[in-house]
Amino acid sequence: MTDQLIIFDTTLRDGEQSPGASMTKDEKIRIAKALERMRVDVIEAGFAIASPGDFEAVKAIADTIKDSRVCSLARARDADIDRAGEALKGAAAGRIHTFIATSPIHMKYKLKMEPDAVIEAAVHAVKRARAQCDDVEFSCEDAGRSDIDFMCRIVEQVIKAGARTINIPDTVGYTIPEQYAHIISQLVTRIPNASQAVFSVHCHNDLGLAVANSLAAVRAGARQVECTINGLGERAGNAALEEIVMAVKTRRDLFGIDTRIDTREIVSTSRLVSGITGFPVQPNKAIVGANAFAHESGIHQDGVLKHRETYEIMRAEDVGWNTNRMVLGKHSGRAAFKARLEELGIALGSEQEFQAAFERFKDLADKKHEIFDEDLQALVTDVERAQVEESYALDFIEVHSRSGSTPQASVRLRVDGREESAVAEGSGPVDATFKAIEKIAASGTSLQLYSVNAITSGTDSQGEVTVRLEQGGRIVNGQGADVDIIVASAKAYLDALNILAAGVKRAHPQIEGV
Repeated sequence: MTDQLIIFDTTLRDGEQSPGASMTKDEKIRIAKALERMRVDVIEAGFAIASPGDFEAVKAIADTIKDSRVCSLARARDADIDRAGEALKGAAAGRIHTFIATSPIHMKYKLKMEPDAVIEAAVHAVKRARAQCDDVEFSCEDAGRSDIDFMCRIVEQVIKAGARTINIPDTVGYTIPEQYAHIISQLVTRIPNASQAVFSVHCHNDLGLAVANSLAAVRAGARQVECTINGLGERAGNAALEEIVMAVKTRRDLFGIDTRIDTREIVSTSRLVSGITGFPVQPNKAIVGANAFAHESGIHQDGVLKHRETYEIMRAEDVGWNTNRMVLGKHSGRAAFKARLEELGIALGSEQEFQAAFERFKDLADKKHEIFDEDLQALVTDVERAQVEESYALDFIEVHSRSGSTPQASVRLRVDGREESAVAEGSGPVDATFKAIEKIAASGTSLQLYSVNAITSGTDSQGEVTVRLEQGGRIVNGQGADVDIIVASAKAYLDALNILAAGVKRAHPQIEGV
């Protein structure tokens, strides 16, 4: 038993499996660097065999990250394990994370395998992974619905085969804290060689219990928690990293353990992930929500003014609030702009990209009095997404909207180099804009999500718009930012169309039964 809790972040793997949350390789590298600055112990960079894009992203992160361990997921199949090993060759510290389902329902209906055959496959997978990487993690998929005696058997065997981390995932968010803690304590006490491995947990939030289950398991002996920034992930998501870390830190009297996380990086990393994925953070979200440290009640305000701890159990500064405010404006030069990007851990790939970002910064500075870190994050994301070949580009937009009349939008686009225009009416200015764009694009897509988020406070704040489009079963997120919300909306819609037109396809791991 160790007094350190290992934080295993799977934002780039399980988080990306959220519908519409796919990230480019460059975006994944930016997030991985932010996780490294936060001092995350293990970064699960992806599922190397899922697609060529996932392989390249895992490889690039493995080649880049030096202070965190980089991990790739692999099913208990030779091809998966070999592909993961190949992607991790350049890692300063690598890990292959292999798994197989252990619940009766999965073994019978998904795997169509007998329990003894599952154990044999698991042992073979761990041995093959150990031949390529000295750090191997094994997961019992759907452990929350697995038979405890069978899990004891399979875990004992994979530890003998060389697995040094044993993950017990509540894959479908089925358990409750007392039950889940009992599973962990049973495994830790009943398995003869349990002391040779670190027990890990990976909880989904289908019943809203992912964090509670994870923390109950830590008290029962688990010493690694698999989690994601903002709780991103499949279906209802995963345990939120920021909540796990701050619960352990705030209630060290109860848990008696520490993490090595630099908590001051939490808010900036949360905003980075939110901006890249287009999944906004709800205002009342614990730790990273805009209202997490806000007080409106007069009684609360009076108490906080007299003594902060009357209503605050954490300091806002300790998680990164009120530490990233900056003042850059139209008089700021290239040196100041570049220095602040470096402080934020943002490295643009080329001088051309830097110049494009600087020009956008200057354009924004003419519209806004102050530029904040959040503006820079959105601006750089905008520049990077512009690297996708543009089939559609916004040239002009004019919208008429007044009470008692039907809104109308006129747009002019550059479509593969030629100009095309259209006019359309809609139930609102944004609806009219999208309909005008569709008159030109005729994409046949359906709008799944339209979300607007103010990047900073104030009436001159940039609006960040996320548009999720579905086309033939493929879902993509488009993003756009501008001080004019209609322009931001048009940019986001066109961004999604450009991603679809580029034809970049990602094989979703769930297709293969993960």
